[in-house]
Amino acid sequence: MHRDPRPRPIPVLAIVNTSEEITLLLSALFQMEGFRTVAAYTRDIKRGKMDFAELVRRHHPDAVVWDVAIPYEENWTLFEEVRASAAGQACRFVVTTTNKAALETLVGETPALEIIGKPYDLEIVVQAVRRALQDDLRTALT
Repeated sequence: MHRDPRPRPIPVLAIVNTSEEITLLLSALFQMEGFRTVAAYTRDIKRGKMDFAELVRRHHPDAVVWDVAIPYEENWTLFEEVRASAAGQACRFVVTTTNKAALETLVGETPALEIIGKPYDLEIVVQAVRRALQDDLRTALT
């Protein structure tokens, strides 16, 4: 079997979260998994201190791990606005939350992965990101 001699590009993952601790944890995890990570905080996007479109233009993330925290309704609305934007439509999102039932009570069914407790079971997030990237690759090839 012939192997492509060109190096594979390092995938870029944007992490959008409210928690500095979780952001650092996810960044370290995905860097160990071979990703380059960039981080943003939900509050900065919400307050206009960080422009999501600029983050996408600057870093070209292959996927975005976006956490929806309390207040759920407000943060879900922000996520929906970002996802509907031109920059958001160009992204693959993996949505996380710490309380899926509470989120869905307020906003209806979501694709969010529930991340609860410590130690966090982050393997489900890694698998979801890899699936998102595979789906993207299949779409690009068809």
